[in-house]
Amino acid sequence: MAKKGSILLNLVDLGAKKLRDVLKFFDDTDELFKVGRSTLGGVKSLKSDDIDRILAYRESGILDRELKLMKKEGIACLDIFDKEYPYLLREIDNPPLVLYVTGNKNILNNASIAIVGSRKSTAYGNSMADKFSYQLSTNGFVITSGLAKGIDTAAHKAAIKKGKSIAVLGSGLLNIYPRENKGLAKAVSHRGALVSEFPLLSRPLRENFPRRNRIVSGLSLGVLVVEAALRSGALITARLGCEQNREVFAVPGNINSAFSQGTNHIIKEGAKPVTCLQDILEELNLQPVT
Repeated sequence: MAKKGSILLNLVDLGAKKLRDVLKFFDDTDELFKVGRSTLGGVKSLKSDDIDRILAYRESGILDRELKLMKKEGIACLDIFDKEYPYLLREIDNPPLVLYVTGNKNILNNASIAIVGSRKSTAYGNSMADKFSYQLSTNGFVITSGLAKGIDTAAHKAAIKKGKSIAVLGSGLLNIYPRENKGLAKAVSHRGALVSEFPLLSRPLRENFPRRNRIVSGLSLGVLVVEAALRSGALITARLGCEQNREVFAVPGNINSAFSQGTNHIIKEGAKPVTCLQDILEELNLQPVT
């Protein structure tokens, strides 16, 4: 269970650098409830308005409301100090301080492959996402994706036919986005887990999704990009995976299709081209089980 101080800091949302400085300064985030302005002033990067926000949030009912919602909805919350926090995610440069989880939090430490791609997917892209997600899940991998339309949706649906999936949201767990995937989100939570670093009622703001993508790749051993245009957010996930020392795979596509320009580009940049399950397993030094 996350410390209340960690949840408070997450609600305040100071930004990565300031958060790192606060965590270096305090051995225990619950100390935030015992200190005053002068002590907080000792954190080198905190400005006066940052300290004002921490104190205001501490004295308001915001934290209590969040804790009550968690209890009412049966939502777990892990912080980076929790032994159940995903070990692969803890390794990345900017791991989320807390993770809200519905479903089976234990699978966050299972071997996972991220499958990502365009929201505006083609029949080809959907069929490849379905194929590789199903084959990987029946070989014991958890399939991680972002619950978006298109490739993400196809990957989640195929994974939960016989296996498990993790959906990482760019909104709060009580504000599912896109709305048409509410049913899928519920199914994924029954066969795996829904995860978000954002407070429970957070809206799906544009800036949330690049942050979401680092968690998708960070939870996974590798990232498979199925179909993506040159400006697709899936390429951000691939780049983050590379920075996190994850294996990056891509399904080749029609060279005349705008929907495959991104995947074909990252293959030229060094992503491993994938045409069958064995291509992924060989890179991970594994053998198929089915």
